Amino acid sequence: MKESLLNLEESVLREAVRSAGEPEYRAAQILDWVYQKKVADFAEMTNLPVALREFLGTHYEIDPLKLADYQTSVDGTVKFLFDLSDHKKIESVLIPMDSNLTLCISTQVGCPLDCKFCLTGVMGYTRNLTVGEIVGQVLFVQRWLQPSHRISNVVFMGMGEPLANYQNTVKAIRVLLSEKGLHLSNRKITVSTAGIVPGIQKLGREDFIVNLAVSLHAPYEDLRTQLMPINKKYPLEMVLNACREYPLPKRRRITFEYVLLKGVNDRPIHAKELAKILQGFRCKINLLPFNEAEALPYERPSEADVLQFQKILIHHGYSAFIRTSRGRDILAACGQLAACSSFKVRPMSSATASIGFLPSKSMA
Repeated sequence: MKESLLNLEESVLREAVRSAGEPEYRAAQILDWVYQKKVADFAEMTNLPVALREFLGTHYEIDPLKLADYQTSVDGTVKFLFDLSDHKKIESVLIPMDSNLTLCISTQVGCPLDCKFCLTGVMGYTRNLTVGEIVGQVLFVQRWLQPSHRISNVVFMGMGEPLANYQNTVKAIRVLLSEKGLHLSNRKITVSTAGIVPGIQKLGREDFIVNLAVSLHAPYEDLRTQLMPINKKYPLEMVLNACREYPLPKRRRITFEYVLLKGVNDRPIHAKELAKILQGFRCKINLLPFNEAEALPYERPSEADVLQFQKILIHHGYSAFIRTSRGRDILAACGQLAACSSFKVRPMSSATASIGFLPSKSMA
């Protein structure tokens, strides 16, 4: 099995180039082809000697994942199903919002946290993604888009818990931020976590700062443990203390995510308690009405209950937003990613929709 070039740090790539009898500067040229020009074939790297291209093709590959299929929602959201080299599958979701394109990427095959309202948790956990498999999602989708469109934001909110794959998540972020990589602004990258406290603390000590989104989903310890078993190891109070210590730049806020489950955590008493425990935080609160699925036992609350919950938070001085569920019809919304495992989903179609950012032909 060939090693993905996306897994190599620049120093390792330089050594590989030297071993092929070429000067080190060729490594920078290769990185430019991969991340700036976004080619997927070594043969396209025309300023490299033929012998070096052949060497790279023999020992390495660029893409560590292959597009199995994709599905387009009525709202323009696109869900990608990728095959990995070991035949495991992951999903990524491209979400158009006004003039921006946000890509939601995965960091694990499945998820070990077993949150009770999430289809990915029902899948169970298989393994961590490599750096190349994480970055490869961004590169592939950027190539897939029409040349005039660019991914605006990358959110680590797909399958898996990013901070449970800490090393590879951080290395992937460095590639996304690097001038020699994809050169995204740190303001355009968000890491979401269910509350892995050591990971939040370590992330805050890195030499970069990205946006942090923390899944709360309950204002009480016992209820949060019921919904999110990770709360036994990292209780809500400990999670909030770690969030207080996260080094927020001026004018930035932590995002707290809160899925609303009918009759479980959506009552006014829950809203009032949430407002109480978040006192003093520079934050915004995203309210996510539950996205129903056959394998999950919960129901979506009424619109009136969702609005009432939001109204209470706003009354207490918070910026609280009801997040529109994008891609619900194709199981691409929050908590619905399951990599087409045993769940019944609408068959994916390679037909493109009449949406401006889609390519003119399939790259499957």
